[in-house]
Amino acid sequence: MTSIQKELDKNNHTILKVPDKLWDEIRLLLPKEKSSDTVGRPVIPFRKVLDGKLYVLRTGCQWKMLPQEYGSGSTCHRRFQQWNELDIFKKIWIRLLKIYDNLIGINWTWQSIDSISIKSPLGGR
Repeated sequence: MTSIQKELDKNNHTILKVPDKLWDEIRLLLPKEKSSDTVGRPVIPFRKVLDGKLYVLRTGCQWKMLPQEYGSGSTCHRRFQQWNELDIFKKIWIRLLKIYDNLIGINWTWQSIDSISIKSPLGGR
């Protein structure tokens, strides 16, 4: 069992905050953070922003209803949009799949897709 799996087991398989080992893999793919001594609004660390994004995904709440512990909802949403434009989530997904494949293995010969996500262009079945 990997250290990430152990951390997930402690939380009943629900990630409430990004575990340290997982963060170590993800932060390598993020853009350079703004310096904390920058003039203007206080800098919200990327890890806190990512935890806020997890909260929104888990609860389904609106960005503006994000608890203050994650920073401003508008900042988290703005970062979400920026990271989406930079394909950060795709890069994270690919990196974590490679890590999982090396640790446990993925059967790449079999795939499945959720048929609900596929719609007929003309609204038919």
